[in-house]
Amino acid sequence: MRKYFLWAAPLFFIVAGFGWLQQIEILWKLGLIFGFSSIAIGVGHLKALSGYQYTFWIITAVCAGLIYPDFFLHVGSFDMRNKWLILIIIQMVMFGMGTQMSIEDFTGIRKSGKGVLIGLLGHFTIMPIMGFLIAKTFAFEPEIAAGIILIGSCSSGLASNVMTYIAKGNLVLSVTVTAMSTLAAPIMTPFLMKIFAGTLVEVHFFNMMMEIIKIVLVPLAAAMIHDILKNYGAVAKRRIYVLTIFSIIWLAVVVFFGNSFAVSEDSTAAHVLEIVNFSCGAFIVGVLYHLLYKVYSKIDTIMPYFSMFGIIYFTLVTTAAGRDNLIQIGFLLFLASVLHNGAGYFFGYWLSRLSGLDKKSSQTIAFEVGLQNGGMASGLAGAMGKLATVGLASAVFSPWMNVSGSLLANYWRKIGNPEEETTTDIH
Repeated sequence: MRKYFLWAAPLFFIVAGFGWLQQIEILWKLGLIFGFSSIAIGVGHLKALSGYQYTFWIITAVCAGLIYPDFFLHVGSFDMRNKWLILIIIQMVMFGMGTQMSIEDFTGIRKSGKGVLIGLLGHFTIMPIMGFLIAKTFAFEPEIAAGIILIGSCSSGLASNVMTYIAKGNLVLSVTVTAMSTLAAPIMTPFLMKIFAGTLVEVHFFNMMMEIIKIVLVPLAAAMIHDILKNYGAVAKRRIYVLTIFSIIWLAVVVFFGNSFAVSEDSTAAHVLEIVNFSCGAFIVGVLYHLLYKVYSKIDTIMPYFSMFGIIYFTLVTTAAGRDNLIQIGFLLFLASVLHNGAGYFFGYWLSRLSGLDKKSSQTIAFEVGLQNGGMASGLAGAMGKLATVGLASAVFSPWMNVSGSLLANYWRKIGNPEEETTTDIH
């Protein structure tokens, strides 16, 4: 079936070209969208390119968002940039990523402590500093520049784990750095934004920290609850179920007697209460998901696709919202993303080598530094109400990092590990 879509793609592009020459707007617009969609579906038929299928869907989303911005920004009277919709989708993205992790991933620091420390140091210094320098060099307007710094200040995502796996790198180190950078994000991301972007946009440290806890740590906690119920003993399961019952009771109290809590909406107490409520929700979601897993065990393998869908949604809506900005500075923003991403690989690798790590571990750190959590950046931009400006950098950076990461991973896998080969020859 996929090969037919691959064959259909050139036909759609021919139709698009004809429509362009004849100035028939609907033909060239739909021809382009259907052409890229057909490639995204059909490329899975080719083994050499199947790994880029998700990237082609991202390109399709960018194309659709640029061509029909109003169509994708509103469904009837509903605004697709609604902050609650953005929150739910970004939590779904993070939960889907979390189901591919486990409690053990957070204990990997015992096995590779030095590598983890180098990875965290490189991640939270190289990318924000390079983001700041690139934003200043290109002289982007403040909110666009802040978006570049934001993507550099976020934690690493699961893309780095996938690329490390393809490259046959140090997967334990990769997963541990991802896990630890995610845990550090509520403090490090607002701290770095305050330092490097505080003069560009208004950065409320505490508010941003609370947002990161909601959009990253809460869904991750729900996934870890599922992991505990799946892999740990009866005592741990009993504790989870007891805490879930208390969570249900607490949320019922909030629903029925919430008006009795006399707290200002912008107060610290209100934010803390909100986090408590979301944390209770994490227990409920984690348990419900585990019950679903017991009925359909393959759901863990499906969840990453929900995460991919979420990233495609953010790319589509961000592109549509920031269409005018993209048309004006799209090429420069793409060039900035290439430089930012490439600097992460280069400095991440050589920082590791100079620190004494072997080549495979250094390649792993390169991915951990160069590949960012684009979903987190988009979610934060949406929470700030600046998806069309601050969120624009992540919409450009995310598809490019998947392309560059795949190319680099396959290259490193192809050349192998000269250090291992030398050792084998000696023996």
